[in-house]
Amino acid sequence: MDTAAVVIAVTGVAGTLGAALLTQRGAERAKRRELELGQAYQETRENLALRRDCYTRLYRDARQFATALNRHLHVLRDRTPGESDVRALDEAKDAHRNHWSETLMIAPDAVIAPGDTANQALTRVYGTIKRLEQGNAQPGESLQSATEAQDELWGLIKVMRHAMRQDLGVSGEF
Repeated sequence: MDTAAVVIAVTGVAGTLGAALLTQRGAERAKRRELELGQAYQETRENLALRRDCYTRLYRDARQFATALNRHLHVLRDRTPGESDVRALDEAKDAHRNHWSETLMIAPDAVIAPGDTANQALTRVYGTIKRLEQGNAQPGESLQSATEAQDELWGLIKVMRHAMRQDLGVSGEF
């Protein structure tokens, strides 16, 4: 066999092996990219589920806190609150506070801003009610002013809910 034939044979074998190697590497890259995309999709789904669960708890607890504040105002009008009344209000406040803290760690600013407004209003009404309960009302604080502030909570909670729904990609109002 002459040298030219050997070179052609070696080149042919190298070309065949090289093509197989390139095909294998291309397939590996495609598989790796497919796995990365699948992982990114799964992470996106998990993040959405985490936010949805967090928002659901926060919304529920904000409503329950506002309801507990309303209930406590009615108790203050009718009688001196008992231990169970005080405990119910504090448990609602604590549940809301815990889920608000969780939301602060995972929600975008578009949700945090209206959530913070609602949280501050809930906390202000709670403070007013506790001062009224203890007979330490500040100037201008009364059952009437606390009731009016408590009534305004629902609109703030609705704005917070709207921001959460927007973040989750849920369209429309209901």
